Amino acid sequence: MLEKRVAIITGAGRGIGREHALLFASLGARVVVNDLGGAPDGSGSDTSAAQAVADEIVALGGEAVASTDSVSDYQAAKRLVDTAVETFGELHVVVNNAGILRDRMLVSMGEQEFDDVIAVHLKGTFNVTRHAAEYWREKSKGGDGGDRAIVNTASGSGLHGNVGQTNYAAAKAGIAAMTIVNAMELKRYGVRANCIAPIARTRLTLQTPGMSEGMGQPVFDPENISPVVAYLATEACPFNGQVFSVYGGSVGIYAGWSIAEEVTTEGRWEVDQLAKAMDSLPRKVQVNSQMQALATAMGAGGTPA
Repeated sequence: MLEKRVAIITGAGRGIGREHALLFASLGARVVVNDLGGAPDGSGSDTSAAQAVADEIVALGGEAVASTDSVSDYQAAKRLVDTAVETFGELHVVVNNAGILRDRMLVSMGEQEFDDVIAVHLKGTFNVTRHAAEYWREKSKGGDGGDRAIVNTASGSGLHGNVGQTNYAAAKAGIAAMTIVNAMELKRYGVRANCIAPIARTRLTLQTPGMSEGMGQPVFDPENISPVVAYLATEACPFNGQVFSVYGGSVGIYAGWSIAEEVTTEGRWEVDQLAKAMDSLPRKVQVNSQMQALATAMGAGGTPA
């Protein structure tokens, strides 16, 4: 399904990213395994993480090269794109998966904790996508209008909110919005952009208070996420500008921000009139929340309904 497609996968040294890389390679893709090799909070680095996955792919008969460029660095992200093109002669797919976690309640969160999470998740997604998009635009202008694909990684935390994750949720919500805009802008160059919001057992989820105990269940295996990413990366995939919830054997498509109910008037509202009219609106709109599905899975020990 991915025969000879060249794919960059960030955060591919461990967890979900590693599973993406292994599956892509097994389906015939040539993979740039990118990972700085830092700790879950982004500190430090370990160049062996990316290399180990690349070596594993090669040992299994696939094609891969390791990259330890930091996606949070604009120029390093360009080197990452250049590595794909220089090594394999092309670039068809970008999977933005790299991330770190620095959870803290808002009143205790420091500026650096906010900035660092935004830098890796949100800016990192922008950096890699920006340089890939420039390459694809030039290819398109040169007459190569072949299918290209971006698969970004959001989170239920960003789409529904989660206590203690102001920085992470803001970054993930931004990634979902960025995906929609990228899909609109890059379609003319033959580029599709989609996004997943996965629930799986990773170093990051295991760092979240209260999450580690139930995460050993098969429904949270990171391998469950990769088939969706692989499909979104294929030439035959028709989706563009969509966000998907993925966990266990469940794949759902988000409806995005939608107006549930409204009050209207002719002309401009007077504040007192508006206050009275808004009494008819619900205090909370019920949604099909991925976070509730997560709680159900952890409590029931099975696949969320």
